[in-house]
Amino acid sequence: MSLSVVILAAGKGTRMRSDQPKVLHQLAHQSMLQYVINVAKNLNPENITIIVGYQAAEVEEAFKHERLNWVIQKEQLGTGDAVKYAIPHLFGKQSIILYGDVPLVQLEDLSQLLKLSVGGLGILTFIKNNPTGYGRINRVDDGIVGIVEEKDCNQVQKEIREINTGIMAVDTKYLVKWLALISNNNSQKEYYLTDIVGLAKKDKVKIGSFEAKSEITVSGINSKIELAMMERAVQLKKTDALMEAGVTLMDPARTDIRGKLDCGSDVVIDVGCIFEGSVKLGKNVKIGAYVFLKDCAILDNSVIEPYCHIVSSEVGSNNRVGPYARLRPGTTLSRDVHIGNFVEIKNSKVGRGTKINHLSYVGDSLVGNLVNVGAGTITCNYDGVNKHQTIIEDNVFIGSNTQLVAPVIIGQGATIGAGSTITKDAPADTLSISRAKQTSIPNWEKPKKKK
Repeated sequence: MSLSVVILAAGKGTRMRSDQPKVLHQLAHQSMLQYVINVAKNLNPENITIIVGYQAAEVEEAFKHERLNWVIQKEQLGTGDAVKYAIPHLFGKQSIILYGDVPLVQLEDLSQLLKLSVGGLGILTFIKNNPTGYGRINRVDDGIVGIVEEKDCNQVQKEIREINTGIMAVDTKYLVKWLALISNNNSQKEYYLTDIVGLAKKDKVKIGSFEAKSEITVSGINSKIELAMMERAVQLKKTDALMEAGVTLMDPARTDIRGKLDCGSDVVIDVGCIFEGSVKLGKNVKIGAYVFLKDCAILDNSVIEPYCHIVSSEVGSNNRVGPYARLRPGTTLSRDVHIGNFVEIKNSKVGRGTKINHLSYVGDSLVGNLVNVGAGTITCNYDGVNKHQTIIEDNVFIGSNTQLVAPVIIGQGATIGAGSTITKDAPADTLSISRAKQTSIPNWEKPKKKK
């Protein structure tokens, strides 16, 4: 059956204490609204309509690459009023109403809700131990006769634990009819979407309900505290899945996965690590404490020591990187490579068995096999306008505190003396050295502080 999706996302989110629209706040490195849009797309609807209000242009800009209908709710007059704005876009025989601040709603729950709402009204409910703040499901003889908002509940109704999640699936022709009939005769003077339940009862249209399987999947986010709690719940779900697949996490509560993490067997991840984008870890990979990995691959048997930062790079098998190393975009390390402390590599390929162990910068370079790069070596790749390439061929030894001024080629088997500034190609199998003559001045006195 054809379906139209309506997502309510017009609120400012005052309790967030932020100028940013609530639905754009990030959960596991993705906006709340993006989660809901993704679920909606998986329902294969005719269309998706987003009702926006506060900073509507900013919200729309964040999703400019999505195929969505955008409608502005001019005044915040309640959920019923908001859905009215979507009527021109309700092309499906069924309509489902979702919320931009309920990001973890599950496809399975929505699919079940749609099945039971064909030709009528379906309500997604949940049994809460503490229902305070939620509308209560009012039943008579096990049939739903209405939904009572918290502020309109009497004392008996406040004891009801079955709550309305706000998510409904409705036969579109009835939804359009009922939206025209709801009023704002309540304590808030708002148009409640929940009033359509009473109208469905009056029209003797079937009303069904489906209980969500998990509380977190129907929980809204209204404050930074709730956002943080939801973040941790999302992360623990991700880390549970990793551990079930065989990954060893030293502390799941101190691991953040902000994208997709694929792991081979016998992977060990220490505390405080952050994974963004798409990250792949091969077999027997060890990740040290407080490592940041984004859009990268670490191949089998490699060790990433603590406090490394690796982005858009590939680390080959049997490598050792760090501690405190930084691999920037475009870096590829072959196998058996050692990258040591405070080494930065950018847009470079490093060959098999090469060692760059201390305090060096290698940028825009091709480094061969079995090269040894001494401490404090720098490839001077930028002339102030353009970037230039350094080529270091196989079996080269580069002494400490060396500057290689690109473009330059260091030939196979060459040795560069420590403290050299190399501005010309260095021939293969030779020693190249560039130093000023050392001078010692006798009877020299150290400078003294002025009184």
